[in-house]
Amino acid sequence: MSQSEAHSHENVVGHVVPLKLLFGILGTLLFLTFVTVAITWFDLGPFNLIAAMAIAVVKGSLVCLYFMHLRWDRPFNSFVLIISLVFLAVFICFVMLDSFAYQPDLIPDYAPELQR
Repeated sequence: MSQSEAHSHENVVGHVVPLKLLFGILGTLLFLTFVTVAITWFDLGPFNLIAAMAIAVVKGSLVCLYFMHLRWDRPFNSFVLIISLVFLAVFICFVMLDSFAYQPDLIPDYAPELQR
């Protein structure tokens, strides 16, 4: 009996990323970390959280794309990551909507000077 194999036994080498690119991404991540710290010195009002989250999204995207090799991977893996993050955001939004409904009743008169 002869069996034909569907795949070969050649050594498959993973995607090799040039060190110059990796150090460039590292420098970008360090710069964005400095920007995150520097932005805390300024009062942006309600935009403090938005600015911090925007920087965090950019940093997380760089890590996923280059250090997790999603840029060169199958598109399905990127799709799964994006869908997972969308579901996480939806679940967090539902929790936030629910917590705002009963949060003032948790500890009544806890800090009356703050409730003015």
